[in-house]
Amino acid sequence: MNTAGQDKFVGAMIGSALGDAIGELAFRYRNQTSLLDAISRSPILCYTDDTAMAIGLAQSLVKKGDIDQQHIGETFRRNYESEPWRGYASGPPTIFGLVSRKNIKYVTAAKSLFGGQGSLGNGAAMRIVPVGILFHGRDDLLDKARQSAEVTHAHPVGMDGATIQAMAISMAVDLDPVEAFSWREFIDRLILASQTKEIRAKMNLVKALLTNQGSPGEAARTIGRSVAVHESMPFAVFSFLRHPKSFESCLMCAVLNGGDRDTLGAMAGAISGAYLGIEAIPPQWISRLENRTLIEELAIDLHALRSQDS
Repeated sequence: MNTAGQDKFVGAMIGSALGDAIGELAFRYRNQTSLLDAISRSPILCYTDDTAMAIGLAQSLVKKGDIDQQHIGETFRRNYESEPWRGYASGPPTIFGLVSRKNIKYVTAAKSLFGGQGSLGNGAAMRIVPVGILFHGRDDLLDKARQSAEVTHAHPVGMDGATIQAMAISMAVDLDPVEAFSWREFIDRLILASQTKEIRAKMNLVKALLTNQGSPGEAARTIGRSVAVHESMPFAVFSFLRHPKSFESCLMCAVLNGGDRDTLGAMAGAISGAYLGIEAIPPQWISRLENRTLIEELAIDLHALRSQDS
């Protein structure tokens, strides 16, 4: 398979980072008019730990050329120590501390959280975009996504949510936005790939809401939009499938209906950017994105790496 164009890789990475930054703004500006005004007035759109960890994952993939769980963990730790103020939840620093004190592997530390069940939060899904684009269309995509998630989110639901998000990004990369778009085929493939009953049930709910033309408000209330991955990632997918042809509309849907807005934005923005490409994202938003050049360069490096594999 030939790899997709560089514009889709850049679109996915920039789209995710913008979704994160704009979602963070949405906590303070809770209607579309005021949020769009705030974006236009912001000299810089600052991202959170969602994008910081996506950057770390991309850096590790570029450096190692594949999933290296220990290297991913060390990259996360190094980036956290240089910017601990990004808004990290308690999980990553707890894992970093366990690895340091006990000299254990990151996966072992992640599995020890929450009474040995591991985390089912959305932290692995929010950062998964580099995996979704680098391994798009490959038979081992789902395995690579699980391995990536397991570094910090070892609960089966946490890994499954990240895997389905990676698959959504992968499918979006491979689709031509000029051609007819079948949301039913898209969601059916995600349902079929779901490995846990929690994720499968919510993805089936997404399909039902779209079939019945449910409103975003109804979808948000029914699906959920919390920090648990099965109560957030499916709503991000809903936002994309409801507005596949507009990055702005997809993102506004994702971040203006309550819940974990920055992460919902990061996940929805990643899928939409992967589908539409960088040219479909408002340039006035891109120009304000913090560390835009770094994020673009990582996307280009991932595209070059994928091209070598084609």
